[in-house]
Amino acid sequence: MNALYLSLADLAAIGVLCFAVYYPRHRRRDLLVAFLGVNVGVLAVTTALVNSDATLGLGLGLFGVLSIIRLRSLELGQHEVAYYFAALALGLLGGLGSLDLPLTLLLMACLVAVIAAADSPQLFARDQQQLVLLDGAYTDEATLRAVLGSTVGGEVRKVAVHKVDLVNDTTLVDVRWSSVRPATDQGRSEATLGRTAVDA
Repeated sequence: MNALYLSLADLAAIGVLCFAVYYPRHRRRDLLVAFLGVNVGVLAVTTALVNSDATLGLGLGLFGVLSIIRLRSLELGQHEVAYYFAALALGLLGGLGSLDLPLTLLLMACLVAVIAAADSPQLFARDQQQLVLLDGAYTDEATLRAVLGSTVGGEVRKVAVHKVDLVNDTTLVDVRWSSVRPATDQGRSEATLGRTAVDA
């Protein structure tokens, strides 16, 4: 009976994670399908392995290989990798029907809560990051920081130069800064910048 309750709990947890946390914040339908598919797939196969003669270690090893292939086949943001492995973990917890039911439910709830809190837009709301293409070739870091500070409208915290093109007179740089305005106002100010910016 525990297996049924754990399966239902897993479906509820992945539903909350995908439809109440991930999709309203990031709006990527393709990854929504991927998270749901990998979760239900892990749940189904883990449940089958637990109730068969096959070793659970073999099944988990196969899923580890599949997850690496999947992650290498599509470029994901670090926050999306966290959601991906959360979906895997929820499926494993739901498929191991021999686990203590209250403990498993608590672990599932904690996992969803941690991901929701860590990915909250309110957490470090002033910290921003962008990949910026400047219309000038800057080799001096102090000058580059000054230009970036006026471009992004905030205090530059970290700069990583990706490419300096002396022929086309451009600089591609990954900049992280703390905005002097709330994040909602920052987006409006970026429309007035005289540079080309591409979200990282």
